[in-house]
Amino acid sequence: MHYTPITSFRRAVSAAHLKPVDPSPPPLPVEAVNKWEVLRELGAARVAFGLSDRDLTVLQALLSFHPGADLAAEAEALVVHPSNRSICERLNGMPCSTMRRHLGHLVAAGLLRRKDSPNGKRYARRYGDEKIAFGFDLAPLVQRFAEICAEAEAARAAAEAHRRLRESVSLMRRDLVGLVTYGAEIRPDLSLWDRLSDLATLTGRDLRRKLSLEDLGDLAAVLEIALRDARDVLDPPVTEDLSSNDIQNEQHHQNSNTDLHDLELRLEKRKAEVEGARMSDDAQSGTGETDSDRAEPPSCNLPLGLVLASCPEIQSYAPDRIRHWHEFVRIAETLRPMMGISPSAWHAARDSMGPEQAAVVLAAMLERASEIWSPGGYLRSLTMKAAAGQFSCGPMIMSLTRKAAA
Repeated sequence: MHYTPITSFRRAVSAAHLKPVDPSPPPLPVEAVNKWEVLRELGAARVAFGLSDRDLTVLQALLSFHPGADLAAEAEALVVHPSNRSICERLNGMPCSTMRRHLGHLVAAGLLRRKDSPNGKRYARRYGDEKIAFGFDLAPLVQRFAEICAEAEAARAAAEAHRRLRESVSLMRRDLVGLVTYGAEIRPDLSLWDRLSDLATLTGRDLRRKLSLEDLGDLAAVLEIALRDARDVLDPPVTEDLSSNDIQNEQHHQNSNTDLHDLELRLEKRKAEVEGARMSDDAQSGTGETDSDRAEPPSCNLPLGLVLASCPEIQSYAPDRIRHWHEFVRIAETLRPMMGISPSAWHAARDSMGPEQAAVVLAAMLERASEIWSPGGYLRSLTMKAAAGQFSCGPMIMSLTRKAAA
């Protein structure tokens, strides 16, 4: 007669012991499982089973008492019966009470079963060809191996997603710091940069802690909004959509004279308004403009789409389609040494014209490269006119546009 006890030897009875016990456990898989592979997969999935690293250390000690590297498909061969003293010795002197507590965690997680003898001792006995062993049954590790592997893969995927999201948040924070530094230089009058700088600082502090996936997602959403706000201020998006279709280009050329005339009128009107406002302010204050009171160089008033249509040569030096002014300026700075322009001439042009207008001038000079013998001298002469307030890049672009439309 075979009887399955509901209580463990010399241990208190709890409500869990009164639950019905299935006398026939699930069958073991036909194929054997490598015990160290089970331990490795369980180490990755230990959080899903509610285990700690100390629990797995005790399980590793129990597995070391199993002969061979594979957990065989025979039920009796999966029962190990070391004494508490032997287990503690393999655990480098862990106290027996601590070892029993971790064993209880493994049993509660369903990864280990106790198979107690009538006297509570752990031993094996043979009756002819039949072997009966009492101790710790490792069969649940074999029976739940597929579940353990699935939980381990899910844990690794979650860890990889967490790592990638953390890297993305770190990169977004770094870009935000760069945009704030650049924005504070060209638009120091805006209070937006203080708010974004505080956000970057607080994000850096948060990244020092171990954040959950949800917290990282919230940080990424906030940083994405902040980056969009900074880019919208520094580089408003281009609304014009210039098509490369030949038929549409022909229609644009047919109406180019009217469009150019209207654009020139708008530019001249805008220039007159700015000059009138400046003169009115000087008259009210009673002082003229000095070097210390001079405002920042104005940005380019021409649409980026018109500049690219008039100066298509610069697009061939860009890896992708130029969509923003900051990309246009960066390509122009790359072309500057290729055109034989010294750094001092380029910095002087940027200071007098502004980075956008200086980049437009370089793009226009690139279109007329065969006609300009000294690009550096030509740029310096335009810089002197810009410093005296007598230069605008609008006529250069209008001239190139008329030439392309002719």
